[in-house]
Amino acid sequence: MLNTLKELCLLDGVSGREHPVREYIVNKLNGIAYIDEMKTDALGNLLVHLKGKQPAAKTLMIAAHMDEVGVIATGVTSDGFVRFSAVGGIDKAVLFGHHVRFGEHIGVIGGKAIHMCKGDEKSEIPSGDLLIDIGASCEEEALKKVSPGDTAVFESEFYELGKLVKGRAIDDRAGCAVLLEIAKTQPETDVWFVFTVQEEIGLHGAKTASYAIAPDIGIVIDATTAADTVGVAPDKQVCRVYGGAVVSFMDRRTLYDKELYDTVMATAKEGGIKAQPKSMVAGGNDAGSVQTARCGVKVSAISLPCRYLHSPSCVASMEDLQAVYELVSALIGRVAV
Repeated sequence: MLNTLKELCLLDGVSGREHPVREYIVNKLNGIAYIDEMKTDALGNLLVHLKGKQPAAKTLMIAAHMDEVGVIATGVTSDGFVRFSAVGGIDKAVLFGHHVRFGEHIGVIGGKAIHMCKGDEKSEIPSGDLLIDIGASCEEEALKKVSPGDTAVFESEFYELGKLVKGRAIDDRAGCAVLLEIAKTQPETDVWFVFTVQEEIGLHGAKTASYAIAPDIGIVIDATTAADTVGVAPDKQVCRVYGGAVVSFMDRRTLYDKELYDTVMATAKEGGIKAQPKSMVAGGNDAGSVQTARCGVKVSAISLPCRYLHSPSCVASMEDLQAVYELVSALIGRVAV
């Protein structure tokens, strides 16, 4: 799973431009005998139906999103700098000084130098004042490299940090890697795997996919903020790296089904799988759209704890990812029977 995660994290897939990720996943799934349907909808979601060893009494959908945060070009200045907006939720402090890549063209996000700032400017980084330097000397030269509507990813390598890994887009290529790993073995019951688009800008893909599949039960795999870092009080840490799979009971988009939550936690305990509750009502994920599809869906979210989310340097544990894989695998034969 480590190599799959690395390959996924190095693919470009800003929200609305997820096709390289989708093509990679399709290539990995092609030829699996127990996949009886695989289709891409108009929005770009990849919907995959796996026939299980036995039919499912309920329709189960497991989703992970393909998209990542990034930036989109909105124009260029007369002196060749690129104006941009963030795609997804990015802390503006993360943007300043980092380099991004529009296809093959590298740019550096910059603004007024600190020694030229006055007063409050020294402690604030107004994203509206930032521009991307792509090495162009004029508007005409810049437009040969970047056009309005082009998206850029953080240019960031994937590294192993002891037992941890570092890379961009672990949110949520980790979930995609889990589904690809599970797909290597025929599941106990029929199940839909959905690789969604545009999660980072409003959970759009999950909404259309859920409407099409009309699941009874939805499980969302995602990455979530691990705040077990310096200066954060223990009661504010949300979840911890090395703590295992993170199971949500509520976030800002979803109040999760209590019976399903209890089943997930019991399955982890019975299987000796490390799991931890998400200890704050914060964030959100595709479950917010899945839950309200058609007449309503019982949902659960199982996440990978990840430090420095939505940055070029997400950090997570492969042990935790293995726990997510084991927990979701165990649930397939339990919740849909």
